[in-house]
Amino acid sequence: MTAERPAPASESSETRWMEARPREETPIVPPDTISGRSFTAVVAIMTLLAALTSGCAMLVLAAADDWRADVTREVTIQIKPNAGKDIEAEMYRAAELARALPGIAEARPYSRQESARLLEPWLGTLASIDLPLPRIIAVRVAEGQSPDLAALKAALARQVPDAILDDHRRFAARMQAMAGSTIAAAIGVLALVLGATILMVGFATRGAMATNRPIIEVLHVIGASEHYIARQFQRRFLILGLRGGVIGGGGAAALFLLASLMVSRLAGSAGADQMAPLFGSFSIGAAGYAGIGVQILLIAAVAAATSRHVVRSTLSAVQ
Repeated sequence: MTAERPAPASESSETRWMEARPREETPIVPPDTISGRSFTAVVAIMTLLAALTSGCAMLVLAAADDWRADVTREVTIQIKPNAGKDIEAEMYRAAELARALPGIAEARPYSRQESARLLEPWLGTLASIDLPLPRIIAVRVAEGQSPDLAALKAALARQVPDAILDDHRRFAARMQAMAGSTIAAAIGVLALVLGATILMVGFATRGAMATNRPIIEVLHVIGASEHYIARQFQRRFLILGLRGGVIGGGGAAALFLLASLMVSRLAGSAGADQMAPLFGSFSIGAAGYAGIGVQILLIAAVAAATSRHVVRSTLSAVQ
């Protein structure tokens, strides 16, 4: 009988571990557990909420851009009633000044009946009541043009003192502020989701390490490196994060697609007309669906990186 040759002293424990481990690695973390399914469900719910929030923010931003584009293409001239002046003549003079300005496509004065209908939601029917009503001139800017509204305002001040030029800048600024607030809220929700994911992964990783502590200690004794052990946890939580993200993000994408189809089928109805100014066609487009995909990958990457960091820091602390 020939005695088995002992391993050379120069061989490291890591080398002996690499030679002794089986070809098919058995994962340290069980592939399917109740805690893993619970983690997947929570990630799916958070991804769904984040994707819905970001998608709605994109819808509101697109609607706000459309509103700003419409507003910047129109300005309004208001003629205040004055007992000592002919308001019809002042309207004609103000409309002619607007038409003469380069970049203006149309200047249409509103009749008294049209002006009264604009006030009906607040004051009721005024057509039969002899009240001094302000008159409106709707001025439409030509496509792609930027007329000198300051010059028009100065001309109106000289020739029609009772005229007020409103370029809707204040309304456009409010729309821009609302869109910015919506985007900030969406970013805040995504940051909260990522923070919650980091906390969940940290607790879940420490729980899995405590459950499998004997196995981890044996692997350490026979030479398994921190890199190998951390990789096992990282791979497991990457799969769980991807699975939960795909479920939640896919659900959000399906909801947006279903809403878009329903709005397109209900086009022309009262409900669709009321929702259109705020959310448009309910279509987030290719950029929206790509954003949902990025959120799925981001959440999975955060889960994997957090798990690896927790494992390596825990193993380093116990050595």
